[in-house]
Amino acid sequence: MSELPSELRQLRLSRHMNQTQLAKALRVSKSLIASFETGRLVPKEDTAKTLDQVLDSGKQVQKLADEARGDRQPWLRSWVEHERRAMLLRAWEPTLIPGLLQTEAYMRQVFAAVPSNGGRLEEVIATRQTRQRAVLDRDPPVELVVMVAEAALRRGPQEVMKDQIAHLVDLGHRPSVRIRAVPDSAGLHAGLGGPLALATMSDGRRVGYLDDLLRGRVATTSGDVLELELVWEAVNELALSADQTRDLMLRMIQ
Repeated sequence: MSELPSELRQLRLSRHMNQTQLAKALRVSKSLIASFETGRLVPKEDTAKTLDQVLDSGKQVQKLADEARGDRQPWLRSWVEHERRAMLLRAWEPTLIPGLLQTEAYMRQVFAAVPSNGGRLEEVIATRQTRQRAVLDRDPPVELVVMVAEAALRRGPQEVMKDQIAHLVDLGHRPSVRIRAVPDSAGLHAGLGGPLALATMSDGRRVGYLDDLLRGRVATTSGDVLELELVWEAVNELALSADQTRDLMLRMIQ
């Protein structure tokens, strides 16, 4: 996963420049600089070279831009940045254990089942583990609330799921992590439309994320985010408490 957005921002700040000043030096729009720093766009070769010259950063921007252009999941870059900066992360997953909470053995099973991952399994596993560390190892920790369908806790090879569920129990003991199961008895509900995630930033801004078989989509408009939050609240009403979920998972392990 490319580090370009965060590194570019740090380079700019280290030169005591705001986005407007950097844009003026490059003779581009401020919105273009903002797009680079949020991961929505990647600088072209000539722009990356000029950025290195203006920021006196050798070939750092050019190298990171090359890596970003080779990124097979470009739509994920801006969401990963939101993950890393969020004060509160909420996630709902109806079919799988959420990615941030997966063990290596579990993600290996999941990724190996996807045809397009052939020949790059270790790469995608390393990328996910990097995302996990960026969120779970933060200091101070992010508040993480995860809801997962009970069926997802039972889906997978027994030996893999036993360790995976034990991992969830361990994570659930962290004061900043709450894991809640939605029981099978909930029946049909709004959350069955697919997984979603919501990030709340330090300024109160909320961003959503939707995933599918091809690519994910970051939702930033107030209307889209509101719709996701309404789905979240509908599922939230059906979920077991964190303590009830822990008891359920311990029974599964036994």
